[in-house]
Amino acid sequence: MTVAPKREDYDVVVIGAGPAGLAAAATSAEAGLSTLLLDENIGPGGQVFRAISSTPVTDRNQLGADYWVGADLVQSLRASRAEIIHRATVWSLDRNLEIAVSIGGASAFLKAQRVILATGALERPFPIPGWTLPGVMAAGAAQILFKTAALVPSQAPVLAGCGPLLYLLAWQLLNAGARVSVLLDTTPRGRLTAALPDVARFVASPYFVKGMKLVAKVRSQVPVVRHIDAIAAEGSDRLERVRYRLGNRERVVPAGILLLHQGVVPNINLASAIGCEHQWDDRLHCFVPRLDAWGASSVQHVWIAGDGGGIQGARAAEARGRLAALAAANAIGRIDVSRRDSLALPHRRVLERERAGRRFIDTLFAPPRQFRVPEGDTIVCRCEEVTAQHVREAVALGCPGPNQLKAFLRCGMGPCQGRMCGLTVVDLIAQARGVSPQEVGYYRLRFPIKPLTLGELATLPQTEASRAAVIRLRK
Repeated sequence: MTVAPKREDYDVVVIGAGPAGLAAAATSAEAGLSTLLLDENIGPGGQVFRAISSTPVTDRNQLGADYWVGADLVQSLRASRAEIIHRATVWSLDRNLEIAVSIGGASAFLKAQRVILATGALERPFPIPGWTLPGVMAAGAAQILFKTAALVPSQAPVLAGCGPLLYLLAWQLLNAGARVSVLLDTTPRGRLTAALPDVARFVASPYFVKGMKLVAKVRSQVPVVRHIDAIAAEGSDRLERVRYRLGNRERVVPAGILLLHQGVVPNINLASAIGCEHQWDDRLHCFVPRLDAWGASSVQHVWIAGDGGGIQGARAAEARGRLAALAAANAIGRIDVSRRDSLALPHRRVLERERAGRRFIDTLFAPPRQFRVPEGDTIVCRCEEVTAQHVREAVALGCPGPNQLKAFLRCGMGPCQGRMCGLTVVDLIAQARGVSPQEVGYYRLRFPIKPLTLGELATLPQTEASRAAVIRLRK
C-alpha cells in the first residue's frame, strides 16, 4: 500500500532513515515541529541497522549488540509524532527547499522550512582486475543479504581489503555458522607506526575493547594474510580464483565468492546537487561537506547529519542527527538558544567519546594508493565499461576533470550516477595531472539525483512549479 504525505509543507523534512535520520526525525517531532522522514528503503535502519524491524535473524549474538541498538531508535521514532514514508525516492531538492519525491510510482512536490540530509555513507570503490565478474561483491552487499534474509554464503568466501567492516562481516559470518576461506588484509606495513600518535585516545575510546575481541576471534578461526600488495579476481564466466601478491610472492586461492571492502565514504550526491560546499580531505581520501558544529551546510536552512557529513560511526551519527534537529528547532523559533544548548550537552558528550578513536582508525585503515588508483585495463566505470587506461588517455588529450570526462567517455553518466566510479576517477585525473583532488573537483551532479521514469514525471500536477522542475532537468 502506498502512503502519501499528509500535507504539502512541513517544518522539517529529514531525508534518510539511518541512525542520524531516525534520531533527527524523533528529536524534531518531540520539539513540536511538523516532521516528515523520507527513506527509499522498505523499512527503517539505513545500512548499519538495515531490516532492524523485519530481520529474520533471531539469534542476537549473530549480528552483535551494536546492531540491536537500532530497535530502540526505531521505537523512539514511532513513539514521536513524526510522519514516516518508506520506498520514497527524493530526486530533486532546490534552494527554496522544495522537494520532489516519488512514492509508489507517482511524483509529488513537498515544501519544508528546514531540511536535514541524513543520506549516510557508501562503500568506497575497490577497482581491481576482475571486480565485475559474477561472484565478486562488496562486503556491504553480503551484509545486506544476511540482515534482510538471513542468507550467508554456501561456500567459504574470500574476504579482501581493509577496515573494521571487513572484520565485522567475518565475525558475523562465523557467528552464523558460515566459513571464511581466507581474509586478505591490504593494510600496508608501517601503518600501525603512523597511527601511534593517536593510540592513547583509541585505547580510551569505545572501539578498543570491542575491536580487539572481534579481531581476535576472526584471527583464531580464519587464515589472515596481511600486507597484501595486489589482488585480482579471475575466471571465465564467473569468479573461479583470487590471485594476490605479498612482496615478491604470488599466490592463487580457489574461490567462488570474493567480498571486497576498503572503507566507507560520505554519500555526497544529494548535498552536492543542491550546491553544498565540499572539500577534499587528504587524510580520508574523499570529499566531505563544510559544516558547522550543528551540521549546518553552506546552503541556508540545510543541515547534514551522520556519516553523510563525515564518517564517525553509528553512535556519533545518532548524536549528530539530534544536534541538527535541535538547531532546526531553534532556527524555526520553537526553542531558544539556551534551551538548544542545554539539550545538546549530552549529545555533544556522546559525540566527543565516539570521535576519540576515529583518527587512529582512519590512519590505520586508509586505503592504499594502488587500490584507489588502478592501472591498465582495470574497469573504473562499471556502467560504461571505462578502464583506467581510457581515463589516463583522455587526460593526455587535455581532459582536465571529471565533468569534462563525461564528454570524452561518459563516465558518471550511467545508472549509478558516479557512485561507483567518482572517487576513482578523481584520483586518476589528479595523479595524471600532478595536482590535488581538490583542484580536480568532483562530478557536477544534477537533478534528478536518482533514476526517474517518464511515468513518474507525468504524474506531477501541471503547475508552474512542476513545469519549472522539468525545465531544470533539461538544463
